[in-house]
Amino acid sequence: MSVELGKGINLEVIPTKKYKTTRILIRFSARHSEKTAAARTLLTSLLETNSLNYPTQNELSTRLAELYGASFGVSVAKKGNLHQVNVGMSLVNGSYVGNENLLNEAVAFLQEILFAPNVKDGAFDEKTFATEKENLLAYLKSMKEDKQTYASLRLQELFFQNDADQKVPSFGTVATAKGLTATDLVAVHQKMLNEDHIDIFVIGDVEPKNVQEIFAQMPFLNSERVKPEIFFTQSHSNIINEHVEYDQVIQAKLNLAYQIDTYYGDPSRFALMVFNGLFGGFPHSKLFMNVREKESLAYYASSSFDSFRGLLKVQTGIDQEKREAVLHLINEQLESLRQGEVTQEELAQTKAMLKNQYLLSLDNPQALMENAYLDLWLPHTKMSEEAFIAGIDEVSIEAVKKIALSVKLKAIYCLERSES
Repeated sequence: MSVELGKGINLEVIPTKKYKTTRILIRFSARHSEKTAAARTLLTSLLETNSLNYPTQNELSTRLAELYGASFGVSVAKKGNLHQVNVGMSLVNGSYVGNENLLNEAVAFLQEILFAPNVKDGAFDEKTFATEKENLLAYLKSMKEDKQTYASLRLQELFFQNDADQKVPSFGTVATAKGLTATDLVAVHQKMLNEDHIDIFVIGDVEPKNVQEIFAQMPFLNSERVKPEIFFTQSHSNIINEHVEYDQVIQAKLNLAYQIDTYYGDPSRFALMVFNGLFGGFPHSKLFMNVREKESLAYYASSSFDSFRGLLKVQTGIDQEKREAVLHLINEQLESLRQGEVTQEELAQTKAMLKNQYLLSLDNPQALMENAYLDLWLPHTKMSEEAFIAGIDEVSIEAVKKIALSVKLKAIYCLERSES
């Protein structure tokens, strides 16, 4: 059941008897910005740690225990042009513990978190703020220690070098986090509550009308809310950006970024999924079998795509003296797909694995909520289970070739061992 609770505030209830738990997700969506990503990330930590009526983490945890061990968390994510703040909660269905009012109590808890944060005299609690800001800065600085993540982020900077916002990850940067104050975060919080597009999802053995009545009481302001374009697109260029960086690494990281023209909802997206599975998405893919297994030129080699930003990535871990050989071999695998060098067995295996992934996702509450989110934002892309399976089945080798021919290399990043 879909219902609009107010301007830019949607409620999606997915009733099912599959689960003994009820999952709630309140998602705030705004345009992703270099300037606000770190602030919104820090805000999630403040909201998750305590509130005005639960001023310590221990008191907040005690309240969750009273809700029969409910789990709760606030996080950030990025999809295309969107920056998302996710407020999630999972609790046992009240009928199993003899408390038919449990869902009401859980929503009241979420209302407390969102509308009564630990703010006094126009600022978040200074002690909490100082601790959480220090934690965020430490986390952002630690990114360089996870070499694979660091290389992925640096590749993103290269690929999106002409767009300041897209270069920045969902959690922001040290530079934009350093200057934040406890007063700044109050304004960030109010802006999120009053201007973000809001989507609320509830999945479990629930009565839709009852859920609607409960959430309709939340005091969201009936204001004009921003709904940005979800897709990010950039113009084509013949320039390939390449950068080599040096650090104390044992295993070099060689990452490549390609521009793709197929976006979520396009008719050719099924061909893109099959192409990626054949290229580097599965253990039988060309990158895995030929670069890693057959030639032993990489410790790992895989590909993935982002159909909201027109990006295809290849990630490898290699011995740095083999960089040119690996680059050549990766290009050979792409060229092989451009020539349609795919057996019917490889095609069938890839389709079977994609269909299996999809069918498994239908049993995953989080995946169901993500699908419902996209159906709300992009209603023209909504399709039945049968239509999705048919879309995969209909992909031909010729369609895979067409995708391979459209893929254009745009960035090469390598993190190598420093000689000093």
